[in-house]
Amino acid sequence: MKDIRFIDTTLRDGQLSLWAFNMRTGMMLPALKDMDEARFEAIEFFVPAIHLKKMTRDLGEDPWQWLKLGTKIARKTPLRLHGGYKSGLTKVPESISKLLIKKVVDHGITTTRMSNSWNDFDALGEEVVGLRKMGMETVVNIIYSVSPRHTDEYYVARAKAAAALSPYRICFKDVAGLLTPERLRELLPQIQAAVGKITLEFHCHCNNGLGPLNILEAVKLGIGHVHTAIPPLANASSNPSIINVEKNLRALGYSCDVDIARLKSVEEHFENIAKIEGFPVGVPLEYDQMQYQHQVPGGMISNLRYQLRQVGLEDRLDETLEEAGRVRADFGYPIMVTPLAQFVGSQAAINVITGERYRQVTDEVIQYAWGFWGREAIEVMDPDVRDKILNRARAKQLEKWSPSSLSVGEVRKKYGEHLSDEELILRAYVDDEAVRVARNAPVPQPYITSRQPLIKLIEQLTKSKANTYISLQRKGMSVLLK
Repeated sequence: MKDIRFIDTTLRDGQLSLWAFNMRTGMMLPALKDMDEARFEAIEFFVPAIHLKKMTRDLGEDPWQWLKLGTKIARKTPLRLHGGYKSGLTKVPESISKLLIKKVVDHGITTTRMSNSWNDFDALGEEVVGLRKMGMETVVNIIYSVSPRHTDEYYVARAKAAAALSPYRICFKDVAGLLTPERLRELLPQIQAAVGKITLEFHCHCNNGLGPLNILEAVKLGIGHVHTAIPPLANASSNPSIINVEKNLRALGYSCDVDIARLKSVEEHFENIAKIEGFPVGVPLEYDQMQYQHQVPGGMISNLRYQLRQVGLEDRLDETLEEAGRVRADFGYPIMVTPLAQFVGSQAAINVITGERYRQVTDEVIQYAWGFWGREAIEVMDPDVRDKILNRARAKQLEKWSPSSLSVGEVRKKYGEHLSDEELILRAYVDDEAVRVARNAPVPQPYITSRQPLIKLIEQLTKSKANTYISLQRKGMSVLLK
């Protein structure tokens, strides 16, 4: 019997796919101890490109508290970063991104999983080497997609290029839930042969209801390291459920060294949060053939719906998704992954809202056409569409744009010598307001639900200095603390 190891994605991909990264630090901390004790191979934990902005702008929290407090709790299971120093939606000076990596390594996180949006491993090579010098090993993603360009030959060539980087591991990633068991049987053995002795992980989503079947098929084909999430942050557009996958693998005769009993308490904790906060619960989705035409990730569809609602066009979501398929073809069939998926989806919405294709375009789409978001774009874009995008005054202004090459010292001089390293990173990635929010954010308190055991509830309530008077009543008992 082969032992299958699990990499947990609940706090990263699970909440990104289903809860739009709206979990506060106090919601995550109470679950982390049981997750750490559950014998996962690793837990995906920190996503700077999202955490820094989301926590300061929307949640009013200091994102560094999650890093500092979380790494103190999780001492048994390796935690993972997501991303490198060249990735993300914002183009910050590389010196600041490297400073961020150093801070993460200083807190004991020494593995990251990252992608190049085009599977361009020549472009990724320098970063893999640079991260290793900083004490960070890399799991490199090979991202699956469906288009006339993404053939078996394409994937074999890209897998060989990924292996040539000698990363810690390679992850075959189906971000849009497009794989089928039949396609896996055709393609995965070829990728396995191409990567040689490098350990291969498997990461898939459930957008089309096939994620749980695909994991089982990948294991049958020899994969021993799979990505799953804990309900209610599994299924739907998220990753397959660890509860379901572990049960099915055992039924197939595989050994799974994970403590499911501990994860049941984590599941209950997040279910209570979902009920209290009104967050959606992940459920299996029905098969949808349209997914193969637009390939918009599930988490993005809610953003498109919001954009259309703002202008009173929510009823045109299906039309926008169809347009996303056409825009993707115009753009040369980019893989629908961050940030390229956002460029395609937003442009599709703009085309529908304005009623004329490419009459208005975003700066990011112009940069895409110039090749700033991947040199491959210039080669594969429809030439007429590219000309239409670049035939405007704004395109001429952006043509000479280049990312900042300022040193840490120069950035500090620009934004303020008084800033700490953490504050300087926040200022560069977000803005001045993010620094103010982080400075004034209270220390996160564990999220308390009324379904917790009474003793535990009282214990957590008394730990908060803000509580000076506590009264609890239930049938036959009254507790008053002053």
